[in-house]
Amino acid sequence: MSTTLFVTALTTGLFAGGASCAAVQGGLLAGAVGRRATAWTPEAWERSGLFAPIGAFLGAKLASHTLLGAALGLAGAAVQPGPRTRAVLLVVSALVMVLFALDMLGVRAVRRFVPRPPASWGQQVRRSAKSTAVTTPGVLGFLTVLIPCGVTLSVELIAITTGSSLAGAAVMAGFVLGTGPLFAVLGFFLRSAARIWQGRLTAVTSVIVLAVAVWTLTSGLRLGGWWPTPAPAAAAAIAPAPAPAETVTTANNTQTITVQARTNSYTPTNITAAAGVPTKLVVATRGTNGCVRSFVVPDRGIQEILPVTGETVIDLGTPKPGVLAFTCGMGMYGGEIRFQQPATVTTGPNPTAPQETAR
Repeated sequence: MSTTLFVTALTTGLFAGGASCAAVQGGLLAGAVGRRATAWTPEAWERSGLFAPIGAFLGAKLASHTLLGAALGLAGAAVQPGPRTRAVLLVVSALVMVLFALDMLGVRAVRRFVPRPPASWGQQVRRSAKSTAVTTPGVLGFLTVLIPCGVTLSVELIAITTGSSLAGAAVMAGFVLGTGPLFAVLGFFLRSAARIWQGRLTAVTSVIVLAVAVWTLTSGLRLGGWWPTPAPAAAAAIAPAPAPAETVTTANNTQTITVQARTNSYTPTNITAAAGVPTKLVVATRGTNGCVRSFVVPDRGIQEILPVTGETVIDLGTPKPGVLAFTCGMGMYGGEIRFQQPATVTTGPNPTAPQETAR
């Protein structure tokens, strides 16, 4: 799960977080780099190189956010939020992203609803930026954790939902690394240049943030079991092709459904089975990693941690006609089982068949 979350957060930071965080934090680095050029002697500046303050800023920022991610993951583990609670956090995270995206687009109506860190935190960090000490870029990078941008706040909520210090650290580390390239570029400009970048990237960033918000919202709805599914009658009308025969088997009046859990998917994702029959769900893994190992059936309140290799048997009781969804612990991968009423078997005489007249 940590690798998947790391890659997801890295992509979010690269395509959405960089410009958003630069609007809040980029000027700190740009100002600090500019001061080094004037405060140091030419010899000292030549020895340090321009990459030294940039590297110190980004390295310290990575360290502080990774530690924060680990702490948030531990907090999630201590509280041990269930699937529905994690789903609510994901939905809230998506809504926060939407607010920040609309704020970046200049929609004034949402500005008072946009969460912001206390003003005193930002003032303290910006006062530190005026220092000409050699350690200033590193100190500023570490303190950026106190003035998060909007996308960062949303990613922090996701770190809580992981319920793991390692996964939480991976989320925040991936996100900060994703924002790194743009911050490195901004390090070569003065504060005014940062404003130019901010203006040019605002529209693009807001669209990307909205896209990430939609993805996060979809994951939350799926994890919470709130993703819309058709009514039983409609489900029967649009039911997909039956799953392979080995997926649904019946023995001793018990129905067994087998789902293969792979690192990045569940197979099959659409299954048709009989309703009104005692049913067991078998989830099979083979060298499986990632969030698919956290298997959730939202409507039943079922949450199982699957082994890397093996089979996990889940008793579904006697399902009624309808759709039962399953998903991974982050709502990223999932599938559904459509339970349909089996055809009624008539044991008496067929009323439509021609009857032979007794003689």
